[in-house]
Amino acid sequence: MRYYPVCLDIQERGCLVVGGGQVGTRKVRTLLDCGAQVTVISPEATAELAELARKGRITWERRDYRDGDQAGMFLVIGATDVEALNRRIQQEAEAAGRLCNIADQPERCNFVLPAVIQKGDLMIAVSTSGKSPAFAKHLRRLLEGQFGPEYAIFLDLMGAVRQRLLAEAHAPEEHKPIFEQLISRGLLELIRRDDRPAINRILTEVVGPDFLYEDLLGEEA
Repeated sequence: MRYYPVCLDIQERGCLVVGGGQVGTRKVRTLLDCGAQVTVISPEATAELAELARKGRITWERRDYRDGDQAGMFLVIGATDVEALNRRIQQEAEAAGRLCNIADQPERCNFVLPAVIQKGDLMIAVSTSGKSPAFAKHLRRLLEGQFGPEYAIFLDLMGAVRQRLLAEAHAPEEHKPIFEQLISRGLLELIRRDDRPAINRILTEVVGPDFLYEDLLGEEA
């Protein structure tokens, strides 16, 4: 296995995108979704990037890339169609030990970006290790139809149960059989059907009478 699977926390971290075209715009959009502080360096940019800069959501340096522009950055993405520039970006990042991705050039990357299915806190990543991004996207489309909004609600509910148990000084090792029961008794399917009485019956039987769906998720019955 060439790549080590990992999920990065880039909240409030500086991330640089070199290139302001459609590819760079897609990269910026994802970085912002993850809470990064994004700088774009490009003489030109799409209307979307220009608007993000106008609103202060990104910093746009309207010029060519210069050596040293990566200083202080946690992660760098090269999204240009100039081979020599992509090589400079990759070499500078590699020398400094930075995370670097060059769009559509996996041989110049020290990480690759998977196709992602996102349902609330559920994230499923599909990667072909850079061999066929198109096939990864195809698999993502197939999987998207199999995971509905009930998965996001289910994870919110499980997280709320876990927090309540921790607050009541339960030992963490005691949690595993509780959650295994909640899963095995079909809680996910009941959430999909929005069967509140059945959900609360299972929560009461497995965890206790103080664990009700509406209270845990702050919803009205």
